[in-house]
Amino acid sequence: MTLALSAEDQAFKDEVRAFLAAELTPRMRAAGELRTSVYAEPGAQAAWQQVLHTKGWAAPSWPKEYGGAGWSVVQRAIYARERVTAGAPPTSPMGIDQVGPAILRFGTDEQKAFFLPRILSGEHFWCQGYSEPQAGSDLAALAMRAERDGDELVCSGSKIWTTHANVANWMFCLVRTSRTGRKQQGITFLLIDMTSPGIEVRPIIMSSGEWIQNQVFFDQVRVPIANVLGEIDDGWTVAKYLLEFERGGTAYAPELLANLAALRRQAKGIPAEDGTLDEDPVFAAHLSAFAVDVEVLDALETEALSAVAEGREIGADASMMKILGTELQQRFTELALEAAGPLARAWQPGVTEPGGPVSGYPGAIADRSSGQPWQAIAPLRYLNERAGSIYAGTNEIQRGILAKAELGL
Repeated sequence: MTLALSAEDQAFKDEVRAFLAAELTPRMRAAGELRTSVYAEPGAQAAWQQVLHTKGWAAPSWPKEYGGAGWSVVQRAIYARERVTAGAPPTSPMGIDQVGPAILRFGTDEQKAFFLPRILSGEHFWCQGYSEPQAGSDLAALAMRAERDGDELVCSGSKIWTTHANVANWMFCLVRTSRTGRKQQGITFLLIDMTSPGIEVRPIIMSSGEWIQNQVFFDQVRVPIANVLGEIDDGWTVAKYLLEFERGGTAYAPELLANLAALRRQAKGIPAEDGTLDEDPVFAAHLSAFAVDVEVLDALETEALSAVAEGREIGADASMMKILGTELQQRFTELALEAAGPLARAWQPGVTEPGGPVSGYPGAIADRSSGQPWQAIAPLRYLNERAGSIYAGTNEIQRGILAKAELGL
């Protein structure tokens, strides 16, 4: 989708480009361009967030009164496009894009004063405690219990598939505080200090070899009542609001458009039967069909950003954009694998920027002679993006939400 820019917005675009050119170090660019999943390497990601925080740009959608940039919808779209084009790493979505907006909406003045500045600065690095071994897509079936003891909740149970719990120092978590009524009732939204006694983090090594996912165990972990976000037993209200940001608040299109442009350039250097890969009619047709679908998503995301900027909730549209965004991400990795060819078979961690430690890999720079970095990254992104249609509620669940909300089924 092409944005018609006013003179003011064009000046902002020029400012963003100049800022990115001046502030992005080679290390930060590598973390953005060579990452293997939606998450950048945590160290470089944190360093980039510090730069953004100093500039006042760490939270594009937050109001200025809470330290956000207070940008318009168009400005946010401009920044998103310029960031991915420049190769800047993303900030962690758990803090600024998820729990931050929830605290802005449901938090007390004390919670806002304590948590929001630390989210902006990166002092608090967040993970999400939702899924459990027996409660994944059916999130309301969660069983991790929290029993009140004076001014504290005592938590016992476990969470699974917890991204970056191995490096996070805070978790936003759903716990079971009551079993009366429907299963969506009796759930409480809790902010937990990960240094609390009784917390154990165990790694789940991904098929890519990276340590990004974890299972977290809680054994009589005491959390102050003051860390309840919203009301006790009404955490489902907070969770639904936050899930809208997780499902539809992320703009997938800017990165997909940047990836598409990069793949077109890369295809010019890949030999094919009658010339180069970009001239192959079948591959070109696949790229064109993909480009059309990304343009549609771009238009939908811009419309959703406008709704959010006007204070409207996007509701079931979040499910639609989550489906489209994650499935287009998967389609892109399939195209990248096709373009990379045989050189995508062997993974070279030293060529990439993994999102977490790699088992058995010391971190030394690997020999790059067997292909371009993007070819080494292709199989890793393919494996990692398989999770896209599962996290934040499986895409099958999202289709059910749409069927109920839009079709009345």
